[in-house]
Amino acid sequence: MDIGNKIRQMRYKMSLTQEQLAEKLSVSAQAVSKWENGVAMPDITLLPLLSEAFGVSIDDMFDLTVDQKLRRIENRMLMEEEFESDVFRSYRDYLLEQLDKHDDRHRILSLLAQLYHHRMEADSQKASKYAREAIMMSPEKKECQWILQKSEGSQPWDWNVSNHTGVIEFYKEVIQKDNGMPKTPLPYYYLIDNLLADHRTKEAREYLERFKALPSHNPCMVPVYEAEIALKEYDEKKADEIMEKAIEDFKDESDILFEAAQYYAKKADYDKAIKYYEEYFIAAEDKKPRFTDPLEGISMIYEIRGEYRKAADTQKRILAVLKEEWGIKEESVIFETQNKINDLMGK
Repeated sequence: MDIGNKIRQMRYKMSLTQEQLAEKLSVSAQAVSKWENGVAMPDITLLPLLSEAFGVSIDDMFDLTVDQKLRRIENRMLMEEEFESDVFRSYRDYLLEQLDKHDDRHRILSLLAQLYHHRMEADSQKASKYAREAIMMSPEKKECQWILQKSEGSQPWDWNVSNHTGVIEFYKEVIQKDNGMPKTPLPYYYLIDNLLADHRTKEAREYLERFKALPSHNPCMVPVYEAEIALKEYDEKKADEIMEKAIEDFKDESDILFEAAQYYAKKADYDKAIKYYEEYFIAAEDKKPRFTDPLEGISMIYEIRGEYRKAADTQKRILAVLKEEWGIKEESVIFETQNKINDLMGK
């Protein structure tokens, strides 16, 4: 249905004449008539006034397909850092309504998770901002310390808070109930990563053996995890030997460079980490658009070292990749990156 017919239907529903609607919009009755007869289209700047006059959202004024509405939600989450409460509720209610209607239930569940995460991220930034200010004013008081830990993921003192037992048990269940053919290796990554975070190396080894038996597993990840396990068991010499051999054995696979960078960054061997991050980024030259993860790692290392200008220069490289390779111009990630550059230059 075109916008003209939609305006006519909503005008009838609101019991408005063309003249009354025109008055609300500060246009002529002839303009409304032209819209309804398909002779002309309302100016885009009038859409908010039209939605207000009819008591509906702008989306409701167009007959979008379900998939178009879902893509609109996805795109808007990329474009905006925060939704007003009414927008969030509108999208939430629409997705909940689609749970039992849409053929792809996984997509709807995923979008609901993304929607709540989008709000959580916005709220976390605010919580962090105010908690930081409160802590700076009174560092001897505890009430905002745990808020900062929750909002930024800082390390808590208590083991019973910092361990990952809940998510570990969840991924064990995911693996147990995976009936796909072939079985996916993805949950093994998350499980082993969390086991290693808690120094549960015996279990990590057991699941690594099961991972190796999967036809679809990535072979280069086996020595990577073997090195991580050795490192968690405080055998740094053995861990380094395993990683260096993996770099040589899988030299034709660029992924090993990223994994090596991650490994050396975790053990604070920052020169090697930067070296492998740079090699990985260069290796991806023919796979544009490139992900910015290796540059993010490099920038963070420079910031840890207090080399703020180098960190800012790396963030400028990230900005160039986002604009030139991904074609991103106005999304929130651009503003976040520019703010990061400004903060680093200020240091």
